Amino acid sequence: MWYPIIKRYYDNQHPLYDNQSLKTFVVAKMITADEYQQITGIEYVA
Repeated sequence: MWYPIIKRYYDNQHPLYDNQSLKTFVVAKMITADEYQQITGIEYVA
């Protein structure tokens, strides 16, 4: 549910949606680690 919204903001370079802030979405279980990697191209490391 949150994935398309978070991806859109990240892709549009919203200043609050960087790699570090996306990790908080993984911790909050709003996106999965796999979705984090799909959005950023970087493997999620806790």
